[in-house]
Amino acid sequence: MTETQAPDTIFDRIGGEAAVEAVVEIFYGKVLGDPELKDYFAATDIEGLKRHQARFVGMALGATRPYSGRSMQKAHEGMGITEADFNLVVGHLAAALTEAGVDGPTIEAIAEKLVPLKGDIVTA
Repeated sequence: MTETQAPDTIFDRIGGEAAVEAVVEIFYGKVLGDPELKDYFAATDIEGLKRHQARFVGMALGATRPYSGRSMQKAHEGMGITEADFNLVVGHLAAALTEAGVDGPTIEAIAEKLVPLKGDIVTA
């Protein structure tokens, strides 16, 4: 990409891998601090989860680095995640993106890519 070319993926527009990692860090700070959500992560390797999440979000937003983790359905199987909790997580993601300086239209574009996963995540 030259200096005159506009970034062609959401991943590039928000600042690439460093920006995604920063958003994931902010996001998990919010989620783990939420009394409604923190118990989902009680027995979780949070640092490993953050790495997987950064790769997954990066791939979903157009990064060339592949995501090789479990599918969303497998990763959330048996967790009993409710629609209300899913909505809390989406809100924390939007807040993390805003805090990281991502503009509103880009946040909407990101939501369009991630919200269709709801059926694989909500199981209760």
